[in-house]
Amino acid sequence: MARTPSTMIALGTPCPDFALPDTDGRTVRRDDFADAPALLVMVLCNHCPFVVHLRSALAAFGREYQARGLAIVALNANDADAYPADAPAQMPAEKASAGYTFPYLHDATQTTARALGAACTPDFFLYGPDRTLIYRGQFDASRPGNSEPITGQDLRAACDAALAGVEVSAEQWPSLGCNIKWKPGNEPSYFG
Repeated sequence: MARTPSTMIALGTPCPDFALPDTDGRTVRRDDFADAPALLVMVLCNHCPFVVHLRSALAAFGREYQARGLAIVALNANDADAYPADAPAQMPAEKASAGYTFPYLHDATQTTARALGAACTPDFFLYGPDRTLIYRGQFDASRPGNSEPITGQDLRAACDAALAGVEVSAEQWPSLGCNIKWKPGNEPSYFG
């Protein structure tokens, strides 16, 4: 496990188009959420201790904010050959165990994760009504082993602003987690 921060790509970056399979075998597309006021894309995986630390809070967050109209998807881009715990066959059980109500997608080619500028799990990308990036960064300051409570305050503030149609604060802090497990030779150029 390498502690890796978000890349903090430029605000205003367009949301990449995607069409990825979910845990039920359906293809989920970015444009399936065209009518939503905002779209949250979360980069997660099954085994990362940073994700496991937030699992129940992410599930509760998802239920609350989906009910308020926020479109939410999560994707797992880890190399499933090298990390079988993150294989697509393991994802339905993880979704059920965690209580996720949002689609959990498998990014086998890692194309979408690369296009997002994702670096770690968890990594969060919030796009406004025009599907340009308005927030990227942490759920909150809680990490495994620190004493910070899990509140989701950073992501909640951004989502609350987006749903209210007001500008999201530009003061944003990187997420921190396990590095995405890139396939050999597939590491994005933003890592050097």
